This record gives sequence, C-alpha cells and structure tokens, in this order.
Amino acid sequence: QVQLVESGGGLVQAGGSLRLSCAASGRTFSRYAMGWFRQAPGKEREFVAGISWSGLSTYYGDSVKGRFTISRDNAKKTVYLQLNSLKPEDTAVYYCATDDGPFGRVGVRAVEYDYWGQGTQVTVSS
Repeated sequence: QVQLVESGGGLVQAGGSLRLSCAASGRTFSRYAMGWFRQAPGKEREFVAGISWSGLSTYYGDSVKGRFTISRDNAKKTVYLQLNSLKPEDTAVYYCATDDGPFGRVGVRAVEYDYWGQGTQVTVSS
C-alpha cells in the first residue's frame, strides 16, 4: 500500500523559506511522477509543482514559478519542495501526491493523482 508522509511545514515570515519533504513507501518510488498541491481555506486544491519519475522534468504553477523548486531523491524515496520568497498568499495546507501509472507523465490536475499524503500546514505572516 502506498503511503506518503509530508513534513517541514510551519510558521514563517514573509520573504522567508521552508523546505517540505514527502517520504514515500509501499512501492518502487523511482517509477512514478510526484506532485505537490496546496489548499487554502475556502479554495480549491491548487497545483504547485510536479516532477517526472526520472527527475529530469519539472513543472510549476504560475503563482510559484521562480520561487519554489521541486526535487527528488529516489534512493531516499523522498520528494522535496523548496519554498523561497514566501508570501502571505502561500499560506495553505501542502499535500504531496502520486499516481498509479509507472513512467507516466506529470499531471497538473488533482484528479490525475491516486494517492495523497495527510498534508503539512504552511503559514506565512506579513
């Protein structure tokens, strides 16, 4: 059974940085694309970043381009999200996710993902 566990969230001032981690277990991690999404109160879940199974291709939502960086360590079965130049509007619960298709493309919609972590809260104060 696939399990995803996020960590690294917290409270940070605007302009600050955080590094989120998502540890995966339950299958061969290196065969699957990974994604990060976020959801703020009263809003829909939003695509933040995605990375291919090989790590060679990355994708970002328009609101985070140039500020966030996704990466993965297949040996550690972990995907990371580096958050820099944080803004109050980045406040949300951040989720990592993966799908059921080995060596597949990176999805940018929540419906394309089959497994989700429990989320980690990121709060940015002004």
